[in-house]
Formats: sequence, structure tokens, C-alpha cells
Amino acid sequence: MFEYLSYGDAGFGDELLAGSLLTLELALVSLAVGIFLGLITAAAKLSHHRVYRTVAHLYTEVVRGIPEMLVVLVVFFGASVLIQTVATWFDYNDYIEVNAFVAGVFALGLVFGAFSSEVFRGAFLAVPKGQLEAATACGMTSWQVFHRVRLPQMWRFAIPGLGNLWMVLLKDTSLISIIALDELLRWSKVAAETTKQPFTFYLAAAAIYLVLTILSDLIRNYFEVKANRGIAPHA
Repeated sequence: MFEYLSYGDAGFGDELLAGSLLTLELALVSLAVGIFLGLITAAAKLSHHRVYRTVAHLYTEVVRGIPEMLVVLVVFFGASVLIQTVATWFDYNDYIEVNAFVAGVFALGLVFGAFSSEVFRGAFLAVPKGQLEAATACGMTSWQVFHRVRLPQMWRFAIPGLGNLWMVLLKDTSLISIIALDELLRWSKVAAETTKQPFTFYLAAAAIYLVLTILSDLIRNYFEVKANRGIAPHA
């Protein structure tokens, strides 16, 4: 068993390590995209403009109602079709394939953004209104109130929910193997098929995912404690 997991030509240890690093990179970039989309969508849901609210709710309902694997497939193949169509307008008829990493990031970012928008919306609403009114009474503009009062305090309410969504995102990176990106699960599958040892490599992949989620939970707990410094605990 350990021979199969060794480094070099004798085993697939180096491939599994490379796949783990790519998995982590994919998750982190998708997290950044998802947080950006989540914040924008949450702001749109809290907007006084009906059009913004409608578009935001439509986005979250559609994405949350479709299985993540289908989102990945639609983004990967749909983006290729869209780019190919636009290219034909400029008399370019060669086949264009979307980069699997970019498609994976966009797909996972879309999913994370849809779910995190509700976390952000609830966190924004949890900030005491009295503090917002006090900031306005001090002469702050709407942007200053948002940037200096609402946004910093929102994070302490959002971190627990975002931590749970990050766990889901980290494991959802395994779905990207379906579009042939060499992340952890795909390398595990290749190694299992090559050596005829599926139990060994899928167990190794499960152990790596478990380690990543445990470390993530420790990091989430650190940020949660830091965000709540100076806040009196509830009785």
C-alpha cells in the first residue's frame, strides 16, 4: 500500500500532492470569486431598487436549484459555445475550448456566491440599527457608514456561516474532475485505474480531504475568535 503512495516512478505520491495543491488553489480562488458575488448579491437584495432585488433573487434561486455538477457542466460547455459564437462574428471558426481551471473557478464561485449571499444578507441585517443611526447623526455619508461601521461588524456575524460554506466548497472541488482538471480526485482515479488499487487511493484522497477540512475548521475558529474580540458574551 505504501509503495503505491511513494514518490517518483514507483508510486503516485507526487501526483496526489500536486492534485491536493491544485484542489486548494481552486478552492481559494473560487472562494474569492464567491465572496465578491455574494457581497454584490446581498447588497442587491437589500437595495431599494426592485430590479436589483429581482435579479439577485433570480440568480440565487436558479443556482441553488441546480445540482452543482450540472452548474460545472453548463459553465464549461456553455462558455465554449458562447465564446465560439462570438468568435464567428469576427470570422474566426477554429474550435475554442475554455480552460478547465477557469471554468471550475467560475462555476464554484457562482455556487458559493448564491449561498453566501443569504449569509451576508443576514449578517448585514444583524448589525444594530442604532449604530448605523449614530454614525449618520455624526455626519457620515452612506458610503462611510457602510465602509466604517456596517461592513467591519458584519463579518463577525458572517464568519460561522461562511466557514460552513467553505467546507462545502472545498469538497465540491472534486466535481471539477468531471471536466478533466487534474485535482486530487482525478489523480486518485487515474492512480486507482492504473494500479487496480481503488481502495488505497480513494482512502488516501479521503484522508487528505479530512486533513484539509480539519485545518480549515481551526482557521475558521481563529478568525471567529478574532472577530469577536471585545464583544461581551451573551448570558
